[in-house]
Amino acid sequence: MSSALVYALLGGALLLAAVLPQLLHRWALSAPIVLIAVGLLVGLLPVSGDVLVDPVALRPWVEHLTEVTVLVALMGVGLALDRPLRPRLLASWASWSTTWRLLGVAMPLTIGGTALLAWGPLGVAAPAALLLGAVLAPTDPVLASDVQVTGPTLEGGEEVDEDDEVRFALTSEAGLNDGLAFPFVWGAVFLATGAPAGGVLRWVGWELVGKVVLGVLVGAALGWLLARLAFRAPSPSLRLAEVGQPLLALSALLLAYGAAEVVHGYGFLAVFACAVTLRSVERRDEYHRHMHEVVQRLEMLLTLVVLLGLGFSFTTGLLANLDWRGVLVGVALVLVVRPLAGYLAFAGHHRSTRTVGLDRRERLVVGFFGVRGVGSLYYLAFAAGTASFTEERWMWSTVGFTIAVSVLVHGVLATPTMRWLDGRRAARAERLARAEGARG
Repeated sequence: MSSALVYALLGGALLLAAVLPQLLHRWALSAPIVLIAVGLLVGLLPVSGDVLVDPVALRPWVEHLTEVTVLVALMGVGLALDRPLRPRLLASWASWSTTWRLLGVAMPLTIGGTALLAWGPLGVAAPAALLLGAVLAPTDPVLASDVQVTGPTLEGGEEVDEDDEVRFALTSEAGLNDGLAFPFVWGAVFLATGAPAGGVLRWVGWELVGKVVLGVLVGAALGWLLARLAFRAPSPSLRLAEVGQPLLALSALLLAYGAAEVVHGYGFLAVFACAVTLRSVERRDEYHRHMHEVVQRLEMLLTLVVLLGLGFSFTTGLLANLDWRGVLVGVALVLVVRPLAGYLAFAGHHRSTRTVGLDRRERLVVGFFGVRGVGSLYYLAFAAGTASFTEERWMWSTVGFTIAVSVLVHGVLATPTMRWLDGRRAARAERLARAEGARG
């Protein structure tokens, strides 16, 4: 394929990315579906020649590209959340209870269910089965924009707004579980290479707890310092919020990730914690919206490249090792394992419980819309570069297929489902308003 044709295709893809949001907002069709389809069609064109995508050979490129894409998405997700998390206030922790249930119940159940399905009935080796569960468990902060909060609204106070609990739950879950999948990825690596000194205790104490705490502390500390610099620095020339310089968001992203990785904490968690902490200071300032817009534009460009490449790879080699086992894992995860795990995370609780705020239908939506995407590609590339897995090529095909199923199913259903929920919320608000008027 000539370089001129590559430029032309990229230009057309950028134009497509610019107009898709306006074209598709009324239709049950997401931008990721269209972008992957375009990449797939390019792979089928004669101009593609005999290009063969080998994910094993391209693993370092895949790892770094998806790593940057996820990092940018995590910063955007953290800045988009209006609900504060005040560590010293028990009520603030309780207002995030939907998030904690998804992380503490749904995510382990998804990892365990997927791993057991692959290892037991399908005969996949234990290290690969655990790795498959770990890389497919996190919901994706990149491809789930249709079911997440849209950005900082700047009108919120400290009170909890339960009107959009579904979007909040899915957004905050995506921000945190990309980092919390790492301990289980390391568990799979240890199974493949041999446990380090300390065995399970070392894994629990360091991989599961120590690195998580370090990542959160580093990110929160940097977010606090940068927020004070941007909003409350003694010198006006240092108060970046006053001049509207939004590049602070990218600086915060790089500083948080780099500092956390230097001290061996989880950088993904650090970036999200940094963004949430930044957002918690001067929450009604327009500067948050400026930072979010810059991050969102960069995320759009990176997502464009990833999705076009993913679609292209579907017809040029990524699915070469897909078999019925991979198809079963992908379909079962999207349609059974994650929805069931998400629903069980809220078993026994009702919308009348203020700290949960989800009724039965909303729990079904939260459980179902666990979008799989770019993060899964990163984790698989990272693990495959750290240890040797005999089923690596099969896992690449299985993960690629699962992402395709998720993008298609969730992309088609997201718009009508969220409209339906919005309609229910509007009707409920109207009923409450009428009841208040009648009492008045």
